[in-house]
Amino acid sequence: MRIVVGISGASGSVYGLRLMEKLRARPEAEIHLVTTRAGERTAWLETGMKAAGIRRLAHHSYSVEDIGCRLASGSFPTHAMVVAPCSVHTMSAIATGISSNLLVRAADVMLKERRKLILLVRETPLHLGHLRTMAALAEMGAIICPPIPAFYHQPKSVMDIVDHTIERVLDLLDLPAPDARRWNPEESQEREA
Repeated sequence: MRIVVGISGASGSVYGLRLMEKLRARPEAEIHLVTTRAGERTAWLETGMKAAGIRRLAHHSYSVEDIGCRLASGSFPTHAMVVAPCSVHTMSAIATGISSNLLVRAADVMLKERRKLILLVRETPLHLGHLRTMAALAEMGAIICPPIPAFYHQPKSVMDIVDHTIERVLDLLDLPAPDARRWNPEESQEREA
């Protein structure tokens, strides 16, 4: 199962890194990575991880300038693409079909081939232009999946919050995590008793 992972320059690079760590544990998953220059810089600022370390998490990685590589063609079969995090800049380029780099072109391929495109849009607050762009992408078939935390699983750390979002993404990829903490009202009632 080929999964394309895109990491753009929005804050939240931990989402893309953690997704690749979780996918690496799945023998059926093959990770194809594209990281923007801003994504590499943000990951270094937020996690201290350099570009080479990020690339090591993937099975295959591509330069964002390599617009002629196999990810740029619909003839290369892939299961899905996740952009985590997805900046507003990248989201807007995908929505308008401005394929000025490989990350955006790969996302465009997903849309035109009717494959799953999942965007972890990282911005707040949102203005009307952001919302209209998200609506346009949803109409094109993209899944808008902002990393909004849940607390019913009683997270004890930031990584618990990150993992909950990544578990939701894995569900969308048809690769559910066997240890995912899921909503269970009976469990909540037992804690109250």
